[in-house]
Amino acid sequence: MSAAIGLGALIGILLGLLGGGGSILAVPALVYGAGQPVAAAVSTSLLVVGITSAAALLPRLRAGLVQWRIAGIVGATGAVAAFAGAAVNHLLDPRVVLVGFAALMVAAGLRMLRETGDSGGDCALPGGGINWRGCLPKSIGTGLAVGFLTGLFGVGGGFLIIPALVLLLGLDMPAAVATSLVIIVINSAAGFAAHAGDAPIDYRIAAAFTVTAIAGSLAAARIASRIPTRRLQRLFAYLVFAVAAFVIIRSI
Repeated sequence: MSAAIGLGALIGILLGLLGGGGSILAVPALVYGAGQPVAAAVSTSLLVVGITSAAALLPRLRAGLVQWRIAGIVGATGAVAAFAGAAVNHLLDPRVVLVGFAALMVAAGLRMLRETGDSGGDCALPGGGINWRGCLPKSIGTGLAVGFLTGLFGVGGGFLIIPALVLLLGLDMPAAVATSLVIIVINSAAGFAAHAGDAPIDYRIAAAFTVTAIAGSLAAARIASRIPTRRLQRLFAYLVFAVAAFVIIRSI
């Protein structure tokens, strides 16, 4: 139980600091740290990550960092595409899926390291506006791609959403982190509804896990606002490499 609580704090820190990383760790933490069966861990992790992401979003709301319309478009289209990705997942060998996920993460991390902190583009014009003629199709395409990959690889969207928002839509890291948290809340709610009834949830463990995760996310969010965009982007890329290595080791 103590190990699960510590991992809950770590998950909150990752969500608060980088807008991702929580869901990839939540299920292993609940399975190995709290001794839950996988089915219960999946439902509990979606509940914990969704609530924690909402808490991590609060400081960003006051700062006005969320691109709400982009979050709505990417989140809605991604929720639909995730079902197609999940259908394809059932047709593939699990090890093939894991290796593909690791390769995608390495490619995204390398791109994040090469890119500058403020990419710019149709969805983030220099004056602060949005060119919807170019941004709308990109947002829809990003939602479909990210949703499909999320369903295909069976992990939370943070590791896929952040690179997509930065590299494809041109958002800077602070805006990408804030916007990704909204999308993660949407995806977590949809996933929790889809898995409702799969296994009973131990709400005592869920509550303890969530409280420590929220505390970690709020503390990390205050630190994140003081970290330069480029450094935050590098931290995320290194975290992606670590996750890719973990996935490769598990697949082997």
